[in-house]
Amino acid sequence: MTATRLPALDISDALFEAAQSSKAWPFEEARKIVARVEKRGSPERGVLFETGYGPSGLPHIGTFGEVARTTMVRTAFRVLTRDTIPTRLLSFSDDMDGLRKVPGNIPNQEMVRQHLGKPLTRIPDPFGQYESFGHHNNAMLRRFLDRFGFAYEFGSASEYYAAGRFDETLLKMLAAYDEVMAIMLPSLGDERRETYSPFLPISPTTGEVLQVAILERKVDSGTIVYRDPDSGKLVETLVTGGRVKCQWKADWAMRWVALGVDYEMSGKDLIDSVKLSSRIAAALGVDPPEGFNYELFLDENGQKISKSRGNGLTIDEWLAYASPESLSLFMFQKPRTAKRLYFDVIPKAVDEYFAYLDAFGREDVSQRLANPVWHIHSGNPPSVDMPISFTLLLNLASASDAGSRAAMWGYISSYRPDVTPESHPKVDELVGYAVRYYQDFVKPKKVFRAPDEVEREALASLDRALGAVPEGADAEAIQAAILDVGRAIPRYQDKERVGPSGGPGVSGAWFNALYQLLIGQERGPRFGSFVSLYGVEETRALIQRALKGELAAA
Repeated sequence: MTATRLPALDISDALFEAAQSSKAWPFEEARKIVARVEKRGSPERGVLFETGYGPSGLPHIGTFGEVARTTMVRTAFRVLTRDTIPTRLLSFSDDMDGLRKVPGNIPNQEMVRQHLGKPLTRIPDPFGQYESFGHHNNAMLRRFLDRFGFAYEFGSASEYYAAGRFDETLLKMLAAYDEVMAIMLPSLGDERRETYSPFLPISPTTGEVLQVAILERKVDSGTIVYRDPDSGKLVETLVTGGRVKCQWKADWAMRWVALGVDYEMSGKDLIDSVKLSSRIAAALGVDPPEGFNYELFLDENGQKISKSRGNGLTIDEWLAYASPESLSLFMFQKPRTAKRLYFDVIPKAVDEYFAYLDAFGREDVSQRLANPVWHIHSGNPPSVDMPISFTLLLNLASASDAGSRAAMWGYISSYRPDVTPESHPKVDELVGYAVRYYQDFVKPKKVFRAPDEVEREALASLDRALGAVPEGADAEAIQAAILDVGRAIPRYQDKERVGPSGGPGVSGAWFNALYQLLIGQERGPRFGSFVSLYGVEETRALIQRALKGELAAA
């Protein structure tokens, strides 16, 4: 088990007072834990936050989200208590679970298939890098948690069972066997009831986790008796020392009791499991932990993300195109609302993160506690100057067909000579993300269309208007010229809006047309900002290519 250092918190009187009434969801959750500690007493015992990981498939963003969100609640709790109560965050891997099916996104599937039913830590690593499949997936999870800087401890079910850390609670469950069965059996189908037991023996011959009926239990000796499914012989085994593993819901409750877990959140699909595990914990004489059920992540087709299917984004895929902070923002926002998690959400998350970061410096203490960046950075967000949005960089990459950072910086340096990779490393970071995102996702989907007659006249008018813009004009002046062109064309007039001269305003269809005709995309940022960054003459050249049909023919 390893632990990483907890970041320091500067808790002023004003921050402490504002936190007591903050409506940000991490503070609402943390107040439940404060009440729990007050009820039980013994604050010196500390508070244990837990997150669970089922390593039957490769870690995905949902796994990271649980740790990130729990960290946010932990930070809120520290502020509410002035950091006087010790806290721990345990990231626990259920790597002793028997593998039921082979994940579709791993190599050497036939080899893994030969080991079905065994604990994950007794299955060879299909990637050939670690001592087992469970160790491989655990390492992937820890690698990212360490990379992000979470303060956590890591726990392995295989190690905890083998070391006897659960033995005392396992014996309690053996003594409460009838009560546990009474809780579980009504939730099962007729066939499952015939063989159900909270204890799953580990076969001493095959190493498999056995789903067998328990024929006899001996509380005094701490053993159970079952019939070996291969030999047909009766086998008596201890429930301690890693010789058995608890069935899932009983295992969850057993872990809460054995470790003294105070808080654990889980997905909406586990609501019934939480209820049953909570009743089992109560049968073992312990209050279940506090927590809440978050909504699930969906892929672009609206299907639940699954580790075994490998749909949705992986941790590494998000980080190839955006920063960890943008991912944390996605996790912070509306945790009780189902959200689609696929590549198209990345640019919005990046720009929203920097918008919140920019607003933070102008906010009072109460507003800051409602700002996501306070929670993302555990109360200490950085100060970053971000003069160019990620969306604008993406459109620059698209218009210029950028294949490198250097090509992008050529335009940026003309637009803002004071902005360089050295002076603005975060901008340079976004430039790299933008080039990669454009090459992998935007470029393959770009579709230019040829302008119709109205659009040809509109583009010609825009070309003349841009030619008349004074040299060195800023984005606002350029935007005004673009609006003037659209305002004069009936197709793009919005009669529900009023222009500066009292005539109709400009509809969004004008800008949609510009992005479709000149960039091959449906939408983009303010077109004036784009022209200012890309260059007036470069934009005029783009217009000429569109009028000649070169873009649509590409």
